[in-house]
This record gives sequence, C-alpha cells and structure tokens, in this order.
Amino acid sequence: MFAFIARQPILDKDKSVFAYELLFRDGKSGAYPEHSEEKARFISKHFHPLGLDDISGEKTSFITFSSDTLISRFPTTLNPDSVVVELADPADNTSALFQACQHIKQLGFKLAIDDPMMVGLKHDIFPLIDIVKVDVTKARFENIEKQIPQYHDANVKLVAEQVNTQDNFSTCIDLGFDLFQGYFFSQPEARILRQLPTSKMNVVELMGASASADFDIVKISQIIERDATLSFLLFKFINNPTINKRYKITSLRHALNYMGEVEIKKFIALLSLTSLGDEKPLEIIHMSLVRAKFFDLLCEQRGIKSDPPIAFLVGLFSLLEALLDQSMPDILKQLPLSDEVNDALLGKNPEMNSYLSLVRAFESALWMTVIKQAKLLNIDQKQLHVLYNQAIVWGNGVRSTISSHYPRAIA
Repeated sequence: MFAFIARQPILDKDKSVFAYELLFRDGKSGAYPEHSEEKARFISKHFHPLGLDDISGEKTSFITFSSDTLISRFPTTLNPDSVVVELADPADNTSALFQACQHIKQLGFKLAIDDPMMVGLKHDIFPLIDIVKVDVTKARFENIEKQIPQYHDANVKLVAEQVNTQDNFSTCIDLGFDLFQGYFFSQPEARILRQLPTSKMNVVELMGASASADFDIVKISQIIERDATLSFLLFKFINNPTINKRYKITSLRHALNYMGEVEIKKFIALLSLTSLGDEKPLEIIHMSLVRAKFFDLLCEQRGIKSDPPIAFLVGLFSLLEALLDQSMPDILKQLPLSDEVNDALLGKNPEMNSYLSLVRAFESALWMTVIKQAKLLNIDQKQLHVLYNQAIVWGNGVRSTISSHYPRAIA
C-alpha cells in the first residue's frame, strides 16, 4: 500500500495504455520505498494509501528497485503478472545482483532496465532482460536506428522515454520502438482552425448547461433524450458504484433529486467531454477525469463553493487543446462556457493556475513544485497526496464505465 506516489503512462502504438511507471516520493530517484513497520502503520492510518490496482487501474506497473532491495528485501507479495521490475542501476555487475535477478525471473517477473546509450548488450545481466527503456532526449537517433535490430533479435521490448510531442512519437514508431512513455498524446496533433462538426451540437449545448448558473432540466432532458448514446452513458456514469452506491437512478429528474444540481452539472460536463473526444486516446479523457476530481477536492479543501462547479469544469476541460487540435482561444470562441470558466482556461485565474501547476507536478513527479504549491495554497503537502489519490481512484472508476464504449484510438 502506497500513499506518496506519481504515475506516468506507457502507451502502445495505438495510443492505448499498456502500463504505468510508478514514481515514489519516499524512494531514492523514485524507486520502491522501504519503510519501517512503525512508519508504514502511521502512513496507513493517516494518509489512505492505495494498492497497485487502485494506482494503475488494473494495468501493468513498472516499479524501480535499488540493488540492495533486489538482493535482500524484495517484496515477494507483488504479483508477477502485473508488475515489471525495473533495475535502478543496471551497470551493477555484482554476482549477488545477478543471482537476485535470476531468482526474480524464476518467480515470473519481467525485468527492465534504463539504457539511454543502448549499451545493454554488453552487460552480463542482459540475457535476463525483457524490456529496455531509452530516453530519446539523451540518445542520437542514428545510434538508436543502428542498435534496435539487435534488441529485436534478442526478443527485447523497447520503450521510448521522454516522448513529449506527436513528432517524437511518429519518429519513435519509425525507428522501431514498441512502447512510448511521455505526454505526447496530450498535445495537439496539428493546430487547425475549424468549426466543431454539427454532429457535436448536442454536446456543445450540454457543455453550456454544465457551466451555467441556471439549470433548465426540461431542456437538458430533451437534449439527452434525442441522443441514445448520451442517454446510455449518462446513466452508466450516475449509476457507477464509484459515484452512487445506494440507489438505481432511472431518470435525470430522479438524479437531480438524489444528487443535487451541482453534482448533476459535473456529470453533464463529463458526458459532453467524453462525447467530444471520442476520436482521441482514452488516456486524455482519463487525465481530464483525474484533473477534474482533483481540482474539485482542492476547491473543497480550500472552502470554496460555486455553482456551476468552476474548479471541476476547469480541470475537466484543461486538455481541450489536445482533444480538438486547436488553440484554447479558438476553442472557447465556439463553446457557450461562462466568462469565469473561460478566464480560468486562458490562465487568468490565479487560484486555478495553482491547481494546474500542482496537477502537472503530480503527473510528472515534480515534488519540489508540489511543496511550493502546497505553501501557496496553505494545504499540507501530504494532504495533497491524499486528495490526488482520491482523484485517481475516482478517475479509474469512471474510466471503467466508459472504456467498453470508447472507440480505439487511431495511431
């Protein structure tokens, strides 16, 4: 169980999540942390730690381990079917580490190493390695192209790290990488000034309703009822056990009476975003969900209440540029959002700017930025981890609702 952690997605060629790399705040260079029993009990009691399934949403977890941990304290409670063991120091050629890795392989785990210079073939431990990770910002593409066939011949999977643009992603596919780590998928593919298609007008109307102080249930019901997919997804959302564990909701009016106007506005916004981004990788929607809930929890922690739920909406819509391949100013000209939401999405709201800086820090394990923003927001930094963990669990639950109805992204 872990409390202070970040995760970074590793995607396949179809831009679907293959795994998450887990980065631990309490471990050296993000490696697996080793706590005393007393500290572990304290963390478990006060900070609501998560299990690996909670963190990774039933995807594979890449976890880095120090040589000492691998040799003498490897946690055999981990599941080899869902954990890839990453070596913190692949250049360590001691016989003790080699024997430890042999034992870990016998337990059924896959082994991975970071090898930016692609010299792993020279390491004694290489015959045990299943996955090699290459930081493409540190290696020359000519060298990568020359070395990759040897890795493929050895049946080793290759992960390109620090893939942060669409052009990088395309280049790494051409070079022959199998998996891709970085936030390239959350960047616009090409900024094109175009109008939203008329088929999305129902969605646009819903976005406006979610961001309005008024709530016209008759109008909203009519919009949803004339689109079977929207109707189906709305009730899938609202009846998800992550959100509603008690009652079966059968109509929008029933939902309004049970959940309240502000909560319904959140799910109308969520519904519209999901429908608007149905041609993009699901991980963009997933990041948007986590951001929305995290912003909402931050707002609650700060004692800020609003109708419409500004913080939730800003978090949810913060990746619209990637979803629509347009600049935020051009997007907002086409959407009937409130001035307050528009200003926040354009970076004109200091409170929301702090939230955005904070969530990006969690996404990239920038712990010093977390500390800085904790001071600015006057929230204990460890409490921020609790809130972010809650957002991850919530996002996983909602993602599971929509994933079976979501088109596969086109690479």
